[in-house]
Amino acid sequence: MATGDVALGQQASSASANGASKRVINDFSIQVATVNGSGSQSANSVLLKSIFGMGIPVSGKNLFPSNIAGLPTWYTIRASKYGYVARKKEIDILVAMNAETAKEDILSLPAGAVAIYEDAQNLKQYRDDVACYPVPFDKLTAAVCPEARLRKLVKNMIYVGIVAQLLSFDMTAVEAALRRQFAKKQKAADLNWAAVQAGYTYAAESLTKHDPYVLERMHATDGKIIIDGNAAAALGAMFAGVTVVTWYPITPSSSVVEQLIDYLKKYRIEPDGKATFAVVQAEDELAAVGMVLGAGWSGARSMTATSGPGISLMSEFAGLGYFAELPGVIFDIQRVGPSTGLPTRTAQADLLSIAYLSHGDTKHVILIPGSVKECFEFGIAAFDLAERLQTPVFVLSDLDLGMNNWMSEPFDYPEKPLDRGKVLTAEDLKRLGEFARYKDVDGDAIPYRTLPGTDHPKAAYFTRGSGHNEKALYTERPDDYQNLMERLNRKFETARTLVPLPIVVQTGKSKIGIIAFGTSDFAVLESRDQVKKEYGVEADYLRIRAFPFTSEVHEFVASHDRVYIVEQNRDAQMLSLLKLDLPAEDAVKLRSIRHFNGHPIDARSVTDEFVLQEGII
Repeated sequence: MATGDVALGQQASSASANGASKRVINDFSIQVATVNGSGSQSANSVLLKSIFGMGIPVSGKNLFPSNIAGLPTWYTIRASKYGYVARKKEIDILVAMNAETAKEDILSLPAGAVAIYEDAQNLKQYRDDVACYPVPFDKLTAAVCPEARLRKLVKNMIYVGIVAQLLSFDMTAVEAALRRQFAKKQKAADLNWAAVQAGYTYAAESLTKHDPYVLERMHATDGKIIIDGNAAAALGAMFAGVTVVTWYPITPSSSVVEQLIDYLKKYRIEPDGKATFAVVQAEDELAAVGMVLGAGWSGARSMTATSGPGISLMSEFAGLGYFAELPGVIFDIQRVGPSTGLPTRTAQADLLSIAYLSHGDTKHVILIPGSVKECFEFGIAAFDLAERLQTPVFVLSDLDLGMNNWMSEPFDYPEKPLDRGKVLTAEDLKRLGEFARYKDVDGDAIPYRTLPGTDHPKAAYFTRGSGHNEKALYTERPDDYQNLMERLNRKFETARTLVPLPIVVQTGKSKIGIIAFGTSDFAVLESRDQVKKEYGVEADYLRIRAFPFTSEVHEFVASHDRVYIVEQNRDAQMLSLLKLDLPAEDAVKLRSIRHFNGHPIDARSVTDEFVLQEGII
């Protein structure tokens, strides 16, 4: 575009005039400070997807309040030519659209950063070491949008244009992203595009660039997609063949089921209009998980999605599922607790509660995705494991992974047949001649089951949450109970051989190990690069993807002198689980790096703590 050529020429001459000899290309973060309910989500999405459309690796983090409207919200976009997608601790470019937090926001910037703000705010008075760009947002918006009621929304697109011009966005990518955002609303698309152009033109004609930040086209996003973890998990559940979905809405898990409903309505309706699925909104989380287990008992692939408070309510039914050996899948999108906690902040703090959820001796299988691609893959694997092991399986995601947009390789179409586990048909029963519901026939501690309606006189059995023997008969005999509990423990050992293996990155020469899980992975991978570059220290790395832990986890700890466990909770919950599982001589090697302020973990915080504990400084 002609305006783009003019802008690039102006920026080059401005940089020269200000003595800026070193540009920062495709490696910075942008934070947009607004208020909840202001309609900034569309504008921020356009910025994110424009950068993606320019072939530059990008990630976005939405930090929003738990009320409906009016409180401060921040959206952070990170462009990284190196492919880093963890939250960056430092903010390089601030778009201050919230007058209430503007002073605090600009004071938090590092020296050399950029601030874009309403000119009436006069934020330059607070910082003389920040590149300031005052903009008459209200005036520009009024000129573009005659309707006063729409100006609050359109105003956001003005800052898209300002940022696009200052950072040399490819405007064809911006327009493409905007048109996709408003694909079904042509008039809205035209109005918002006019606002972007107004901001762009103002910046080109009235602002003199005096900062080093700039974008240049790359090809690092070719063939990639952008999707959030909850949508990916829902897609996985659909491909897994889920037929019964029960839920009670709770942040940040609601969009798992909301997205799944959309998918099911699109792909699971027969030509005659009949649905091949059932979605039930229950009165609470307790009822939801009860329905899941009832549906699983009857042979349906069933699931629910919840967060920490819902997990607490599900405790008794989780114990029933474990003890009576009923399949079902529970997605837990973690948030900050305890109690109501911080409903719209992220954490990894449900690990211990889920591992032993319910009273008595209980241990649950947990899958821990570390990317949106794994949300999809584990969304499929969880159903296979639940039916293979005949037990509830939990998929442990978090708000950061679930609700934020992530760049990803496209998902692979699943070709592996569904694993329905050990289900006996009427023909099987005729051939075998006998059936004991809770008997270990094959030595893997997994018994056989029948489904309701199986046409054979020996197919029926009682499903008991009280004491029972191999034949599902009620008993309180000590040896019957002990035998049952020991078999369930052996089944948990069998699960070690079936759950996803960890991802291991070995240097081949380090005696220092790092273990992380879930979304901590992104910060740890970047931190390892920082530590090597800045201090010359290398560390091996293992990412846990499931509980129970596989033998590879034990071997990793055994082969290192000290191992750092990185996690997003106060009480070092993963470290505690590992200590319970490892031999005493290996458990003493574990050290803790924790992050639990509700913000997604960042690499610099991991590096600083690692360096401190290692005594490198």
